Amino acid sequence: MWIKVCGITSTRDALAALEAGADALGLNFIPTSKRYLPPERARAVADAVRGKLELVGVVADLAPSELEALRASVGLDWLQFHGSESPEALAQVPRSYKAVGIDGPEDVELAVAYPGVRLLVDKKAGPARGGTGQAFDWSLVRELSRERPLILAGGLNPDNVAAAIREVSPFGVDVASGVELGTPGLKDPAKMAEFVARARGAATT
Repeated sequence: MWIKVCGITSTRDALAALEAGADALGLNFIPTSKRYLPPERARAVADAVRGKLELVGVVADLAPSELEALRASVGLDWLQFHGSESPEALAQVPRSYKAVGIDGPEDVELAVAYPGVRLLVDKKAGPARGGTGQAFDWSLVRELSRERPLILAGGLNPDNVAAAIREVSPFGVDVASGVELGTPGLKDPAKMAEFVARARGAATT
């Protein structure tokens, strides 16, 4: 079970996520996000845990040159796209995957069109582009999870992650607001540890 804690905004939280047993961190570079992290600060956060887990850059509608500059300046392992990127554009970017908002079967059909080894599904949230703390009907992506390495996001927390994993059997899970202290971007070490433990427990039963 691959576990990502998204919306990391400080070295303290990055180290706490590592200690909790996360496999990846998400650093948000979408300026409108409540968990936005300026690239100049992101490098220090990334350096604190580099080589110990995967570093994922959360982006939206950046030009290819901007993507490569961001990847190089921060030292990112993956790019996670939340904008209006087309399947064709995504195919041109190595080590990247699309985040698709899900509300109904038509959204699942859209998700299928995107290439890449991984695919993230989240609650359809309009301009918020994820991190809303809202879940969707997990049964909608149960079949898709059998066909693709699926990352499940949207409203996950320590209380429901085990049920989500049993329902979907995803490749991985992604959490942001579900392990926070009430302020976007400020993580709770105890909640992160509990989330990881419950996710791993569900994956082995």
